[in-house]
Amino acid sequence: MSPHQQTADEQLLLPPNQAQPFHRTDTWRVLRIMSEFVAGFDELADLGHAVTIFGSARITADHEIYAATVDTARLLGEAGYAILTGGGPGVMEAGNQGGTLAGVESVGLNIELPFEQHVNPYTTRTLEFRYFFVRKTLLIKYATAFVFFPGGFGTLDELFEAVTLVQTGKVRNFPIILYGTQYWSGLIAWLRDQPLQHRMLSDAEISLLQMVDTPEAVRDIIVDAAENQTAAEAAARAALRNATTRDS
Repeated sequence: MSPHQQTADEQLLLPPNQAQPFHRTDTWRVLRIMSEFVAGFDELADLGHAVTIFGSARITADHEIYAATVDTARLLGEAGYAILTGGGPGVMEAGNQGGTLAGVESVGLNIELPFEQHVNPYTTRTLEFRYFFVRKTLLIKYATAFVFFPGGFGTLDELFEAVTLVQTGKVRNFPIILYGTQYWSGLIAWLRDQPLQHRMLSDAEISLLQMVDTPEAVRDIIVDAAENQTAAEAAARAALRNATTRDS
């Protein structure tokens, strides 16, 4: 591997070096990290309902998964959802393309990498990040559902963080959808064969991951979840009003 200029993430994870100039110290990095959060929160505050699409950057435009991602994002856009991706090539590009075809906001949150990742041409808004964890926070914070297409370590990292947040109640009523039964069924089988058998996971927790094989199924799960959530919130408000009326 040829030498490259260190990214901000790499520098952050280095041991402290007291000889560094102040603008390269951890204290200064805290300010840079905070500025990325502020810029992201400000830019995405008006986004509305959105779905985050995750998946491999290595998928090419002639791959069936690319076409499926475009169709999925387009259907979600037509259902009124903005599209969020990591802003790069592959599945991310396909997701942004589908959102753009539907005429909705199609946001790309790009990351600085050792070997430069260019923003794909289908974004309607783009934000650049130095730090993976800031970018990941925003991909999750502004979504109402997560769709995972086939991918590698990066996709798996995002998948397990997302399902952990749902499992622990940090985010609620968020569908987590795995597109491609053939691709994901081995992972689900392993979760049932190992963590479940060793009582490290429950069947209900594994069931948080829903596998599908069509763009229409993705849309239907997300739309149904939103309708159920709206109905539940309306029922809760009605119950509160009734309780208040009885007490008055």
